[in-house]
Amino acid sequence: MSYVTFGDLRTAAYCPRKLYYRRLEDDHEPPPEVAAIRELAFRYERSLAAEDAELADEPIAVDPDSYRSRLADARERLERDGRWRELCSPGERAVLATGRDCRGIVHKLLTEPPEPSLISPGRPPDRGVWEPQSVAAVAAAKAVAWEHGRPVETAIVEYPAYGAIRRIRLGTRRKARYRRALRTVRSLDGPPPRTRNRSKCEACSYADRCGVRTRTLRSLLGFD
Repeated sequence: MSYVTFGDLRTAAYCPRKLYYRRLEDDHEPPPEVAAIRELAFRYERSLAAEDAELADEPIAVDPDSYRSRLADARERLERDGRWRELCSPGERAVLATGRDCRGIVHKLLTEPPEPSLISPGRPPDRGVWEPQSVAAVAAAKAVAWEHGRPVETAIVEYPAYGAIRRIRLGTRRKARYRRALRTVRSLDGPPPRTRNRSKCEACSYADRCGVRTRTLRSLLGFD
């Protein structure tokens, strides 16, 4: 059986055309700085107690006070659910989980009940999680559920560079978006239409190859 990876699902949910170009180049390795950001997710307790100078040397994207404040809020929420301690020191990390349709790496696997946590190196939205991370989280939960033979209805997405930890419930809408992304990946056999959301193209490394025109700062200011 050919499994769909969490990464392909995440990319398809963001932009199917980007996934097409990634496959052409067999480009699946994350940039080196991603590993340093992900390691922050295993040092939350130390970061909470760290001095400003120590945090300033870490790859965080907000000031030290904001970082500690956000982590403290996350700790309070997760302690109520009995998940904080294990999230900081998970018994299983970098677990390859294989489900009926998809497989991928679960960065942290919490137990009793099983719950996957995925670590994103990027910026979180104001509330909840971005759709690509939501789709990947549903895929991870389904894979873990398949392996453990029991339902998994929640997942965690961590944005450690920002001190944000979001626990989500896998409701009907999230599962529908996952199924849509799964269909997109499986049906991909040529370049899909370009996305209409040109803001996604600004930082895309395939923008030139895709042929999309992105707006420059001069044009945004009305000088072009």
